[in-house]
Amino acid sequence: MRGGSPGGQHRHPDAGGAGRPFGLRGYDCLAAPAPDALAAGLTPVPLKEVACQATAYLGLGGPSLCAHNGALFKEGVPLPLPGQSTTAAETRREAGAQVQVDIFGEGMADFWRSGPEESHHINRWLAANCFGDYCTRTGPDLRQRELIAFRFLAAQGGCEPQPKSHIAANLRLGTGQRSLIATPSTALPYIGYPAA
Repeated sequence: MRGGSPGGQHRHPDAGGAGRPFGLRGYDCLAAPAPDALAAGLTPVPLKEVACQATAYLGLGGPSLCAHNGALFKEGVPLPLPGQSTTAAETRREAGAQVQVDIFGEGMADFWRSGPEESHHINRWLAANCFGDYCTRTGPDLRQRELIAFRFLAAQGGCEPQPKSHIAANLRLGTGQRSLIATPSTALPYIGYPAA
């Protein structure tokens, strides 16, 4: 891999500690593979969308996107890239709830309303932000985004029910067993053997 070791050299100096860059909010861990991905034929929009979607699953946010933009700029990609958003403040929750149904089935139709009163706001945010703001964007299709979500969740560790439900969702969307096995396998240098 160009740009250094996948084991942690691509971490913002403020991240602190040692270990997996995903679990430590590694700011440029998603940017480091950009040159190789572009050289292999991946276009800038889906590559950038992976970094955008990481915000919802890994909490990397703005610093990661800045590092990612820097990597694209170094590769000569004209920035900014075209916007990929398809929702507005008024439509994001409804659109996100529909994406949850499209991915997981009708049982998710009103999931955004569920949960204990003191924490059901998280399910509303999940529908509006994770699914409404990110999964409705253009670039990768829904099946590809669900495979990306599975990879991020496998990298997290400690949230085992989520990868299991996303494996089922991937199968529902037509992702084969071979791709589901390859996903954590190719991430192994980043996530380690226990998570893979």
